[in-house]
Amino acid sequence: MRHRPSLSDTSEVSLKLDKYDDIFSDFDTRPYSGRALSVDFLDEIKRATRDKDDNGIELILNVSETTRSEFHEATIKERLAAHFGRHYRLLLEEKSRITRLGVSMVAVGILCMIAATLIVFKDPSKSLLLSFLVVFLEPASWFLLWEGMSQIIFHSKEVDPELEFYRKMENSNGNVHFKSY
Repeated sequence: MRHRPSLSDTSEVSLKLDKYDDIFSDFDTRPYSGRALSVDFLDEIKRATRDKDDNGIELILNVSETTRSEFHEATIKERLAAHFGRHYRLLLEEKSRITRLGVSMVAVGILCMIAATLIVFKDPSKSLLLSFLVVFLEPASWFLLWEGMSQIIFHSKEVDPELEFYRKMENSNGNVHFKSY
């Protein structure tokens, strides 16, 4: 069971909106329940949450009293929760895929090294084909080994900043509030 942070544990992020449409893409005309979130809106939340604790984020969206709608706010809360949850899962899968690729490349590289070693041990001077295999397998094994390690160590880390943001927002699921200004 996931621990849901209490309001006293959370870090507050407060954004002012002129209208609800500020949350969503200008190019998407679907209703709020299926509409794509605005890149500017997401970037602003990322900037505001970058230095916040992992205890959870309380997102407060300030909207003019005259434009507030409880119906739209409930839909927007659901849409935000769905977006953050979906992107968190997608980024976890991407990081896992990169790591699996790296581990596979390292394993194939090691197998190529073992094959080259066995061929050399058998005395490759007896066969042109065996000599060719050694020449082919040695650089392939080193490439696969180092590129696989690079995938595991470096490329999987490239996902971390986005993953961290979406993890924070996923853990704050439900801590979206609207206030009037």
